[in-house]
Amino acid sequence: MTNYKIILQIAGVLLIVEAFFLMLCVPVALYYKEPSFIYLTSASIITGLFGLLLWFITRKRTTKNVTKREGYIVVSVSWIIFSIFGALPFFLSGEIPSYTDAFFETISGFTTTGATILTDIEAMPKGLMFWRCMTQWLGGMGIIVLSLAILPILGIGGMQLFNAEVPGPTPDKLHPRIKETAKRLWGIYVLFTALQTILLLSGNMSLYDAVCHAFTTMATGGYSTKQASIAHFDSAYIQYIFIIFMFLAGTNFSLSYFALHGKFKQINSNEEFKFYLTIIAAFSAVIAVVLFITEYSNPGLSLRQSLFQVVSILTTTGYATVDYLLWPPLLILLIFLLMFIGGSAGSTGGGIKVIRILLLLKNSMLEFKRLIHPNAIIPVRLNKSGVPQEVITNVLAFVMIYLFITGAGMIFITALGYDIATSAGAVAATLGNIGPGIGKVGPTYDFAHFPAVGKWFLSFLMLVGRLELFTILILFNPSFWKK
Repeated sequence: MTNYKIILQIAGVLLIVEAFFLMLCVPVALYYKEPSFIYLTSASIITGLFGLLLWFITRKRTTKNVTKREGYIVVSVSWIIFSIFGALPFFLSGEIPSYTDAFFETISGFTTTGATILTDIEAMPKGLMFWRCMTQWLGGMGIIVLSLAILPILGIGGMQLFNAEVPGPTPDKLHPRIKETAKRLWGIYVLFTALQTILLLSGNMSLYDAVCHAFTTMATGGYSTKQASIAHFDSAYIQYIFIIFMFLAGTNFSLSYFALHGKFKQINSNEEFKFYLTIIAAFSAVIAVVLFITEYSNPGLSLRQSLFQVVSILTTTGYATVDYLLWPPLLILLIFLLMFIGGSAGSTGGGIKVIRILLLLKNSMLEFKRLIHPNAIIPVRLNKSGVPQEVITNVLAFVMIYLFITGAGMIFITALGYDIATSAGAVAATLGNIGPGIGKVGPTYDFAHFPAVGKWFLSFLMLVGRLELFTILILFNPSFWKK
């Protein structure tokens, strides 16, 4: 039987956490002498009081254990309720007068998608903009992972929550205790955020812009404080800093942990990391050559623009330095293909994930051997270890469902009156948590032109993509609710 008390209590505690982070944005608004501090404070108070109410009415729970069913419900509910309350500052201030738009912008932040309805980003008050970027930073490593790291007062078994939220076919544990794993992951996340901020400051970026962009880079979210995104800064140094940290954010954070502890052997032997590097190198080389021939006469500029866009799209960050829709059709197609691959498992990136693509390719190639030797047992091997058949089955199911949702989503958006390119771009960009797509949702467009029903549908796709499909879709399975 589902224990709804523990679900509501965890949701209440998480809302208190959200209220705390909302309040952290108030000093920014006060520093810039903006009235937005009123709306941030109001939203923080409303969110905190509601969280306290949920915690108070459920404080006398009878169990500390969270079942797998409750884990799925908690994670799904938490992301939705975070977005509902997180939209309040935008809505109360009138900066985003439609609640539908405010919710879209907020869930796009928490899911690190980066799709925006704002037509003039720089007109938004800095206090609200800071909250907008912080939503991505909080959503990047994960709301539940944060709670497991800093809230031992939950006093519950956290493995089911960790499994339901952390992206990838199998979650990596850096420590036998899940709380310690969460702390280590968030420690690396904060370290990289601080390091990128310092490096951006050395490139003459303001402290405000540096912090905001470090938030959204490490989250692979892509929200920028500038309408022209990273192209606004027009600096090769700054662009390379973004390339490096987008790459790190799209890498499995467990590998970053090993690197920081000098365990480079584990990185050198990791097949997913090698495949990740190969994809970046191959796509960047092809695009750079074509750009050198057709667009730029400078090989250095061709390589930089190619590398930036490839890393940005592959890691699902979504920053832009150029409008890639103005490139030759071949390059637009390559960029579109990258939208489906995504970052590494255990990273903040979205998409199908590099490890799933690798396992799918390995399993497909082994089918030739199995046809020749039908009685032989030939397992898929990753990092010299056999991969359990249930993992392969999970990967196959994930990819099939991902492609099915993409197709169904395209049909839905096309039915709203959009062309095929825009429909494909909108679905790929939201389901993959990328932000910009192709068509009328490219890097120089926004999502403001979609009707309300389209925005709610795309918001749903963002959530489904961020929580790895199964966490959300399993809630629609009747058997999930049976005793």
